[in-house]
Amino acid sequence: LAGGFSAVALARLLRRAPVPATRVLPPVLLLRPVDAPTPQELENLAGAIDYAGPLEQVVLSPYRPRLAPGVRWLPSDPPAPNRKVGHLLYALDTLDTRGRVVLAVDADVAVTGALVEGLAAPLVAGAALSTAAPTPIGAVDAAGRAMAGLLRYTHHSFRALHAMSAGAQAVCGKALGLSVQAVEELRGLSDHIGEDLELAKRLHARGLEVALSAAPAWVPVAPGTSWRVPLERFTRWMQVLASHRPALYPTVPLLFTPTVPLVLLALALGEPAVWLAVGALVVVRTLLSLRLSVLSAVPGEARRGHALMDWLTGEGLLLAAFAASLTRQGTVTWRGHTYALLSGGRMVRVASQWSGGPG
Repeated sequence: LAGGFSAVALARLLRRAPVPATRVLPPVLLLRPVDAPTPQELENLAGAIDYAGPLEQVVLSPYRPRLAPGVRWLPSDPPAPNRKVGHLLYALDTLDTRGRVVLAVDADVAVTGALVEGLAAPLVAGAALSTAAPTPIGAVDAAGRAMAGLLRYTHHSFRALHAMSAGAQAVCGKALGLSVQAVEELRGLSDHIGEDLELAKRLHARGLEVALSAAPAWVPVAPGTSWRVPLERFTRWMQVLASHRPALYPTVPLLFTPTVPLVLLALALGEPAVWLAVGALVVVRTLLSLRLSVLSAVPGEARRGHALMDWLTGEGLLLAAFAASLTRQGTVTWRGHTYALLSGGRMVRVASQWSGGPG
């Protein structure tokens, strides 16, 4: 089953050759929500964006970070549980969006002109929402490479997820293009985690299109990444998946991360037929990773064959996150607070438990 799933994904990705599109350069309002920017995020916000059309970049933050000339700051300190959605809604109510395409891109993304074009073009063509595949770049240590391997070379790559989606498309909220219809739906998601999944689900229910940008969202990975960082992040992703797509959640170990358990099973059984089946799975998944490495290639990045092995460590990372999520069902800890997690990703703040007597 897992081998067939990978073979279908590979076949679909091989058929999806890039199609040159007519260049569209509409006026763009680029929103960058951030609370406590890291040095890497400040560097991303300061980077020049080689977009040939009119572009205004606005950083939404409680305090003014160090910004490059021409980048605007809008003070924003929303009380909503999902502060990112709160930042965006405040900006959309405050800024003039008439005649401009609205994009929302997280601060950990290094925005390029190609990304701006890739997110804006589908909206101009009539899509309700556009998204881009998050592509970690510059990973050098084991944890960083595992995270990059997962998002670039496995079934959890958003290019592969987009190719295999049935129903609502897979969406990553790191880089979004928002139509008027998408903004309407976003207004009801300020108390949701995984607002990107819920937004795609609601737009799909209305028969509206969600498009994948031809350009990726590059996410520079800082050196010295602790294993705790990607493990916590993907454990939270698994909790969000269980809340939003409960039918899809059990397929993670069956279709997305079966390789390591099946290799261990083959070692334990020592049966030639089992080894043959597992070997076929490894071959197909390696071919898939190589195809995804071509689709996620970064100009100037050293090609060191990471796709040949990093997909396996990426699968292991996701499997560990899935296992960790099994013990955390029902609540999620996010941005220092604990919430009860309801259907569709809606969050209800869990009150602190105080001890001691009255008064």
